Amino acid sequence: MSQATRIAPEVMEHLQDKIQLIPRPEGAIYLVGPIRLPVSLYDETVVFQWYCWLNCKEVESGMERIVDKLSSINLAEYQQSSVLVHGDFREAGEALIRLHSICHTGDIFGSKRCDCGFQLKRSMKMIADHGTGALFYLANHEGRGIGLFSKALAYLLQENGYDTVDANLKLGFVDDARNYGDAIAVLKQLRSKPVTLITNNPKKVDALKSSGLDVAGRVELWGDLSPFNENYLKTKVERSGHMGEGCCNEH
Repeated sequence: MSQATRIAPEVMEHLQDKIQLIPRPEGAIYLVGPIRLPVSLYDETVVFQWYCWLNCKEVESGMERIVDKLSSINLAEYQQSSVLVHGDFREAGEALIRLHSICHTGDIFGSKRCDCGFQLKRSMKMIADHGTGALFYLANHEGRGIGLFSKALAYLLQENGYDTVDANLKLGFVDDARNYGDAIAVLKQLRSKPVTLITNNPKKVDALKSSGLDVAGRVELWGDLSPFNENYLKTKVERSGHMGEGCCNEH
């Protein structure tokens, strides 16, 4: 069945200018947005512009063919990453960004075994207060890239005395398998001016700089220290190389 008969022209009019193709070494990234997204953030509502992206190995020409192909795939079976943009992200002289790895247990359930949920909300608030920025939510980064099921196995090892690094290693993974290539490609599509990165992880700073991006600085993001995550945070600093100026100082 042809695209013209599947999706009406008046429907395509609403979509075709909202889908961007970003070429990659293998295939392309399809970026859809911006979409107005009011977000409840602490005690106020903050309006972000939301984008979502999909990495495809095959490149389709024409928006009609792209939409036709995607409508025939069960995308709910896959994870897609996205980005929340605030303010005039493309043109503002200064902008904060956060590359946030998905954490099912921390971001959704509010787990205290880590500080991910705190970092997610806090970085969004920092971006909103700054006036311009973007939070990249990286869906294939669960458990530092090992996936949710393997993360559950790692948690079982942690309950038996292993730290987060050794738990991953004993399961046959590397300590950190995350790749920031797609997020960087989307960032370059949305902004060419310098960015300040919200992170404690020097690997994220190095990834941006090695891609040619102008990194103006770094802002640390520590907090929510508790007896439940104290060893987790210390392991980040002592074994994973995180910059720990503000870590582990108070409960």
